[in-house]
Amino acid sequence: MLKQIHDEEDALLPPSTATLSASFNPKATTKSRSTRRKLLKLSASVMGASSLAAPFVSRAQNKPIKIGMPTILSGRVAMLGISSSNAAKMEVEKFNAAGGLNGRPIELVIRDSKGQPQEAARVARELVTADGCELLLDAEASSGAFAVHEVARDLGVLVMHTNSETSALTADPKLRVPTAFRSARQGIHDAVVGGAYAAQVAKEKGLRRWMSVSPDYAYGRDTTAEFLEYLKYFNKDIEVTGQVWPKLFQADYSEIITRLLQGKPQAIYSALWGGDLTSFMDQANIYALFKDRQFFAVNMADYAVLTAVKSVPANLHSGNRYLRSFPNTPANHQWSDAYAAKFKELPLNWSWENAVGMQLLIAAMRKANSTDSKKVAEVLRGLSIDSPFGAEGKITMRAEDHTVINYAVGWGALATKEPYMANPVAGSWKQIIELETAWKKSKGWA
Repeated sequence: MLKQIHDEEDALLPPSTATLSASFNPKATTKSRSTRRKLLKLSASVMGASSLAAPFVSRAQNKPIKIGMPTILSGRVAMLGISSSNAAKMEVEKFNAAGGLNGRPIELVIRDSKGQPQEAARVARELVTADGCELLLDAEASSGAFAVHEVARDLGVLVMHTNSETSALTADPKLRVPTAFRSARQGIHDAVVGGAYAAQVAKEKGLRRWMSVSPDYAYGRDTTAEFLEYLKYFNKDIEVTGQVWPKLFQADYSEIITRLLQGKPQAIYSALWGGDLTSFMDQANIYALFKDRQFFAVNMADYAVLTAVKSVPANLHSGNRYLRSFPNTPANHQWSDAYAAKFKELPLNWSWENAVGMQLLIAAMRKANSTDSKKVAEVLRGLSIDSPFGAEGKITMRAEDHTVINYAVGWGALATKEPYMANPVAGSWKQIIELETAWKKSKGWA
């Protein structure tokens, strides 16, 4: 029996060890047994370690890439967070179905900031420090985006701002963060195209007296100033006779509307958006504000607004936000139809901006073969991707100021049914960039 045990021990040892033990002097039996037992223990421990290591490596390879998404999911503008997260989820699902990054899928961690900047900052910080998110997809409005921007500066994490259109966020060198990027359209770009379009309409219709009504925070004030600057640049006869500034998420616009009526403008510009815009328009219709006046609302041509306003007035003009018909290409039609089929609702401006943001992050991670913020940021600078939302089929992340260019941007007169904007006037990116550069120089930003 003892020999059988010894033979079994020898059989478990490597062949050279077994042969060597068989040639030992009988007087060394005790020592050889001890040696064999030590070797057996060592062999077993190595085998055990190997069997444990394999699943550990597999788990490490399949560890999700956590991307944190602070956004607004409650209140009057909950549509912002819903449409943003829907579009991001579509891109994540495609990425994960294709195998992820070296087998690692994306896990999108979404949090509600309730539209409060301080809450946006807190949520963004916790997504990184508590939830272990490696990157941030910031789907906040501008007020929250500036707060998240400073969190990214402090933590050194990469953030993709997907909804803020306030130009200064990326245009002002003093505010720039090496790992912060913007996939949203930018106010100055819409202002150049909108100013040129509105100036031409003003010439044709003799619209000299203008007023504005825009939300009283950075986006509203900056975007309005930029639009009026280019309106007067393209038409020297324009006179701005007054401006009114309702609070963000204001409920009652009666005083605001009264001031507009008293000013007797021939045309009105507005940067109101989302639920604020629909509420303002429904209340303004009661006062017949739009009768015999042209209304230029940069954020009107979005399905959520067009379908929510009880009575869309005549004499209405808008920048394109998101329409299936602009750009009027098969790629845009296919994306729009896929979104509508999946979520049973139409995509919005925030939808395409977040789709582009996630597409850029995914393309950069793949090219860098990494999720490290600095490595991904390095690849993002100057990166171009094919996109259904590009003016010519591509969108580029401009290296100098980390903002997207070459997306489809245009203005036009609105109708009450599809396609809502029958003849949009597309902006020229050559002209946009030329005037944007001059604008930056005037501010000491270039």
